[in-house]
Amino acid sequence: MVSIEMQLGKNGMTENFISKLKENFNKYTSIRISVLKSAGHDKNKVKEYSAEILEKLGKKYTSKIIGFKIVLKKWRKEKR
Repeated sequence: MVSIEMQLGKNGMTENFISKLKENFNKYTSIRISVLKSAGHDKNKVKEYSAEILEKLGKKYTSKIIGFKIVLKKWRKEKR
């Protein structure tokens, strides 16, 4: 499989969520994260979540925001 979907809820960005992301990237090359209303349905909040996720994952990852979804992709080499 190439992709999986996860949800970001009222608990927000927890260490458990980040560890699940890293675990899923062992199997998949991209992950779609749906930001639920309980996590803050605001475009700026979605951008903050995206930036925080990339900061915690590292330079091998990129993100794209589509509506209230964050699409993460893992690359073989670090992105600059």
